Amino acid sequence: MEDGKPVWAPHPADGFQLGTIVDIGADSLTIEPLKQKGKTFLAPVNQVFPAEDDVNKHVEDNCSLMYLNEATLLNNVRVRYSKDRIYTYVANILIAVNPYYDIPKLYSAETIKKYQGRSLGTLPPHVYAIADKAYRDMKVLKMSQSIIVSGESGAGKTENTKFVLRYLTTSYGTGQDIDERIVEANPLLEAFGNAKTVRNNNSSRFGKFVEIHFNEKNAVVGGFVSHYLLEKSRICRQSSEERNYHIFYRLCAGAPEDIRQKFHLSSPDTFRYLNRGCTRFFATKDTDKQILQNRKSSEHAKSGPLKDPLLDDHGDFSRMSVAMKKIGLGDTEKLDLFRVVAGVLHLGNIDFEEAGSTSGGCTIRNQSSQTLEHCAELLGLEEDDLRVSLTTRVMLTSAGGARGTAIKVPLKVEQANNARDALAKATYSRLFDHVVTRVNQCFPFDSSANFIGVLDIAGFEYFEHNSFEQFCINYCNEKLQQFFNERILKEEQELYHKEGLGVNEVHYVDNQDCIDLVEAKVLGILDILDEENRLPQPSDQHFTDTVHSKHKNHFRLTVPRKSKLAVHRNVRDDEGFIVRHFAGAVCYETTKFVEKNNDALHMSLESLVSESKDAFVRRLFENSSNSRDVKQKAGKLSFISVGNKFKTQLNILLDKLRSTGSSFIRCIKPNLKMVSHQFEGAQILSQLQCSGMVSVLDLMQGGFPSRAPFHELYNMYQNYMPPKLTRLDPRLFCKALFKALGLNENDYKFGLTKVFFRPGKFAEFDQIMRSDPDHLAELVKKVNKWLIHSRWKKVQWCSLSVIKLKNKIVYRAGACIQMQKTVRMWLCRKKHKPRIDGLVKVRNLKKRMGRFNEVVGGLKEGKQEMSKQIEGLENAIDALMLKIKGTMMSRLDIDHEFQALVTRSEKLLTDLQNKKKEEEERERLRRIQEEMERERKRREEEEQRRRQEDEDRRLKAEMEVKRKQEEEERKKREEEERRLQVEMELQLQAEREQDVARQAVLEQERRDRELAMRIAQSEAELIPEEALNDSGLRSNGSSVPSSPERAAGAGSTKLKNYTMEEMAREMTELLSRGPQVLASKAAANAKKYELSKWKYAELRDAINTSCDIELLAACREEFHRRLKVYHAWKSKNKKRNAEPEQRAPKSVLDYAAQQNLAPPIPARQHDVAMNRQQRYFRIPFIRPGDQYKDPQNPQKKGWWYAHFDGPWIARQMELHPDKHPILLVAGKDDMEMCELSLEETGLSRKRGAEILPRQFEEIWERCGGVQYLRSAIESRQARPTYATAMLQSMLK
Repeated sequence: MEDGKPVWAPHPADGFQLGTIVDIGADSLTIEPLKQKGKTFLAPVNQVFPAEDDVNKHVEDNCSLMYLNEATLLNNVRVRYSKDRIYTYVANILIAVNPYYDIPKLYSAETIKKYQGRSLGTLPPHVYAIADKAYRDMKVLKMSQSIIVSGESGAGKTENTKFVLRYLTTSYGTGQDIDERIVEANPLLEAFGNAKTVRNNNSSRFGKFVEIHFNEKNAVVGGFVSHYLLEKSRICRQSSEERNYHIFYRLCAGAPEDIRQKFHLSSPDTFRYLNRGCTRFFATKDTDKQILQNRKSSEHAKSGPLKDPLLDDHGDFSRMSVAMKKIGLGDTEKLDLFRVVAGVLHLGNIDFEEAGSTSGGCTIRNQSSQTLEHCAELLGLEEDDLRVSLTTRVMLTSAGGARGTAIKVPLKVEQANNARDALAKATYSRLFDHVVTRVNQCFPFDSSANFIGVLDIAGFEYFEHNSFEQFCINYCNEKLQQFFNERILKEEQELYHKEGLGVNEVHYVDNQDCIDLVEAKVLGILDILDEENRLPQPSDQHFTDTVHSKHKNHFRLTVPRKSKLAVHRNVRDDEGFIVRHFAGAVCYETTKFVEKNNDALHMSLESLVSESKDAFVRRLFENSSNSRDVKQKAGKLSFISVGNKFKTQLNILLDKLRSTGSSFIRCIKPNLKMVSHQFEGAQILSQLQCSGMVSVLDLMQGGFPSRAPFHELYNMYQNYMPPKLTRLDPRLFCKALFKALGLNENDYKFGLTKVFFRPGKFAEFDQIMRSDPDHLAELVKKVNKWLIHSRWKKVQWCSLSVIKLKNKIVYRAGACIQMQKTVRMWLCRKKHKPRIDGLVKVRNLKKRMGRFNEVVGGLKEGKQEMSKQIEGLENAIDALMLKIKGTMMSRLDIDHEFQALVTRSEKLLTDLQNKKKEEEERERLRRIQEEMERERKRREEEEQRRRQEDEDRRLKAEMEVKRKQEEEERKKREEEERRLQVEMELQLQAEREQDVARQAVLEQERRDRELAMRIAQSEAELIPEEALNDSGLRSNGSSVPSSPERAAGAGSTKLKNYTMEEMAREMTELLSRGPQVLASKAAANAKKYELSKWKYAELRDAINTSCDIELLAACREEFHRRLKVYHAWKSKNKKRNAEPEQRAPKSVLDYAAQQNLAPPIPARQHDVAMNRQQRYFRIPFIRPGDQYKDPQNPQKKGWWYAHFDGPWIARQMELHPDKHPILLVAGKDDMEMCELSLEETGLSRKRGAEILPRQFEEIWERCGGVQYLRSAIESRQARPTYATAMLQSMLK
């Protein structure tokens, strides 16, 4: 959010994309992409990284970037790849991206010459620079070197290996035939060991370690190739889009016609070992026309040839034949190789069928008779012997003589197929071993001083279906990754610590537990597999169950159903397992694990080929036949563990790597389609992370990748140094050397025994390490020149010293004159010394008179008399002083008169003291009386206060009793009111019924009276009286009231009825206000707020304007939590060399980081619990940028003040010496203030940290805090707090 600066945020396809931060979420950041304005997405905080100011800028070394993180690394590789700059450094590690096309002049002879003897970093990154660095390190350090080339299949490992070998042989070879043989050996090994896979057209299906050996003069004298783990299963089966080894197709496509007929070759789709995969040839337009139609498969004729700029089966056969000739293979041996390859192809075409006999065995089909004959002919075997050995196997009984009895056991069709495939694998595997042996024989050497080894081995592999080969390859990569971690990270950091460089520690994932899972004794997967192979009836299911049972709770191993891929979840638990490797989890299907782990043949087959009529085939199997009797025992099958053999070879390789210096080339595959100029960022980012480049970036931020011991530098120059320089200490000589070269002190660092260089400073390092005599002599001249300069400075210092001596002599002459003056003065003083001393003593006596006057001034009685005596003494002193000045008195006379004055003054002083004591005694008695009076009053007050406290306690107890009584009375009153209400309702009901009855009676009387009046009209004289009398009687005697009375009675009843109803409603309302009802309503109306989706501005506005207490507390809690997330992200991604921000003292932040606080209580309970307490704190505070400026002056520490309004900070101050105070208030300065709550800071637990409000307010007001807070309130930037409320009330 800092001024809209761009950041790198994750992207599913490109790896990272540019955007800006628009909001801070709960655990994530809201990012707006720069290319899609208006659209936003959420990204985790730890996956967002700062971007460079110019994202289109690229650098040759990633360590030169301002921000070192995986996003800037990926972007730098992307920009360089778009400009055909496929090589990039990370310190001294080379990243190589496969371009999938030939870049002009990138590997030309002129380029090779340009990199010879040049320091790493002086020219653009290149594989030649790494090769030359390895050569110069070997030459200078007298130590063998290794170059580890790693990466996924198709990343370009094999090509980069060939470029390294070509550079070394071309640049530092002897110019003899041996150099060309080393280069030409690669095409031959690729023909027999490389194949087309779905990810790489020229994938090495074996690992090799090529050693180039040098003599004492550092010239190439020979080489040696070690190979590891040939993928033998590919010989018999491939997937639909993959091919077998190149040699099979090159033989079919490019072999001359006579060889083709002699070996009975045809198109690839006629051979079982080829037609289940891709049968098309690699060819160009021209070479495709040269291949005869009868050699092309139907798939090739339909879809055309495969295209690859580096592969051409027809042309590669010719080039392979030329390479064989160059490395010393004759025509006869070349035909032997081709004959065995053809024999393996024909062996695969032999089919079996069930036999008709009751033995349960099988026989060879009639259609395969011709194929059997061709195979026996090519391998030098008898046809019948081959037929019997393929359909039966020999077992030895444990009894019946020294060797027991041989029994032929017929094989089923499936067993015969397995035996045929085992023979094919064994034959081709031993043929490949022979090819490697012959390659090593073609460049022999008698002696070697050192070597440079180049390791090219298959990278980490994970397919949809992974078998034993992928398991071994990934196990190898686990070991190599551990070696990389040890060499680059672990050993590097241990060296820094040992040399005392003070480099920060870098954490990395240690994969030792995964390696132990595979190779540990007894419990390791490889040992479990070997034990399974030794069982009488081994099975893949039993092996898998054993692995799961022995590693049930292992973090690195789990069952297939827990895979994230649906195809793996369909695999049963006894059919596979998942291993969590350093690069990711891989599901291995254990089908044929047991079979592939056994490298031995049945005794019948091994005996057959060992006794072949062909001498070449016999030599292939002679080593195994010599030890056959040892390996095979009676009644048991032979067993040679492939996994154990590979583990042993791998440990030997790693021991060799650890004994040499190391250089690393990390090959990157830019896309899965293997096309040029297509950069798939997400896939490349995964490769960079798996190769450990991100961890290297963390280390290289403060690391020193280049170093040299002091004594080696000194010994290198010793023969060229004059005698005066040989006396220098090696460390001192190195310092003089660096001073002479004018190196920047920030670019190197001196350890205890070595000098270390920063990344990107290899040019200066290699300039020093070059050991040619001319260069060494030139450097010695520079050191000598620097020594002369330093000595000239010493001469200048001596001249200045002479000038200082001259000035000192002049000064001393003046001092002698001063001494003479002083002596004369002393003689004169000695003459008049008695009078002077007398005057001094008398004057001192006179000075004491002031004390007399003070004592007299303090007297209350006899002051006048004492004043006269003092005045007389003063007059006597003045008279003696005038006498000493005016006459020449002797010391004795002066002392006599002075002593008389002293006696007189002492007597006077004694009198004064006595009077003073008397007055003080009287004063003391008076104070004692006053003190006793005060003590009496204090006791009375204490007694009164005690009585008051007793009275308060009594009153509180009475109040509690009274409260309980009132509560009981209230409950009784409510009960009585409810009872009265019921009675009143009943009474009202009865009165209503009576009123209805009375109304009916009155109505009847009214009607009777009207009838009587009409009848009485005829008797006018009599009726009025009677009527009047009747009326009077009726009025006096009837219990029914007249009309006005009835009206009054009805009104009274109505009023009475209304009053009771009103009273009932009021009682209902009163009951509805009870605490239980209110509590239930409050619970019903309780609100819960979901604030994780609120924006930053919405939270801030709600805090400043909301009147809802619960909402306000929840907003404050969310606001401060987001501040913590933002500050943590900002601290992690700060610029290099930038001072860390600190909004609170380090002790507070460290306490908050160590605590695991309980989750916050709800907002209303939280406010009640805190009661909005106002608490104030002060602790010492030294900013990180100031603690190193003046470490000798600890008094310059500052103070950090904080005012907490409830759980959150409301005001903050920082006071530092010689600086203006820093004032911060909540709302206006949230980003700069401490984001932690009071409980998280731990201030309430710090002894002496809390201060009084008065102390805080005094400092706040003195530093101008009132004006600052007032301006914030007026600008409506301050958040409503206790402090703002108090200030506003004061202003009103």
